[in-house]
Amino acid sequence: MNRILLLLTLALCIFGSTVDAQAQDSSGSKDHPLVTRYAGSVIDGYEVKDFDDYTLPLGPAVKDAAGARVPSKKEVLEGKITRILYRGPEGRSTLEILRNYQTALESAGFETLFTCGDDCGRLFHWIFYHEMEQRILNTRTSGGAFDIPQDLRYMAAKGSVGGKTIHVSVLVAFDAGFSALSKRPVTLLEVIESQSMDTGMVTINAEAMAKGIDGTGHIAIYGVHFDTNSAEIKAESTSTLEEISKLLRSRPDLKLHVVGHTDNQGEHAYNIDLSKRRAEAVTGALVSGHGINAGRLRPAGVGPLSPVASNGTAEGQAKNRRVELVKQ
Repeated sequence: MNRILLLLTLALCIFGSTVDAQAQDSSGSKDHPLVTRYAGSVIDGYEVKDFDDYTLPLGPAVKDAAGARVPSKKEVLEGKITRILYRGPEGRSTLEILRNYQTALESAGFETLFTCGDDCGRLFHWIFYHEMEQRILNTRTSGGAFDIPQDLRYMAAKGSVGGKTIHVSVLVAFDAGFSALSKRPVTLLEVIESQSMDTGMVTINAEAMAKGIDGTGHIAIYGVHFDTNSAEIKAESTSTLEEISKLLRSRPDLKLHVVGHTDNQGEHAYNIDLSKRRAEAVTGALVSGHGINAGRLRPAGVGPLSPVASNGTAEGQAKNRRVELVKQ
């Protein structure tokens, strides 16, 4: 991570110092720890959401059936989203700023997924207005960020840092709508850190488990939590394990397969083994911690072989990582 930060910082701070600019930043704002500002830029808008969805444009803007501008290709992401609106220094072109970000990201091992300029499509910037619902666009400079954009440039990139998938979106343009600021390019930087949301906030109870098993013969359990690549059950799983034990105590004749599932990230053989170890951990916890007879439970692991959603998105991957109770 330090190497990536160093590369990004070196590439983006070629011109001038950021110290004076930081003193003029909006209150409470700061640079993202992985991607710094273009030197001499000032933060005019700032927003962080710990977990939300995000539509990443990967193609030029086109009209949909309703006449709205939408990206011709896109990827829907979930995770922590950081949005920073920078007002750049005078005398810098949008191409120069975008190329600095692109060079820095690629030097740090990021892959450029899409980039465009004049070919971005008419009103490409409105895609971002819709995505943000203009939450940070009413900045202290009065008005929006790109009311009348000129020389618009855009790029989307993808990389991995500390086991997390990171997407970066950079939109740069001059705003001809504000004559006093039209010589200073505006940069909208968005960093999406794909991750699982805080879970365990809603626990499925024994009654709901029973209904699912009676109705379909199985029930997906999302309240048993593990760290990445670990089969050790996390403490916040206690309430869910208690509900499973209540189900088994209320139905003494019920026998279950405890089946572990993963997403498709990583090696297939490893995921099969990990899912089996997680199923065995759940079985062990029910036996040793809740007094359930071991003969009533049979652990198994199928890894990514039975997805319930597409593994092409973070949301789908989260749904596929689960434990299922299957009636024997």
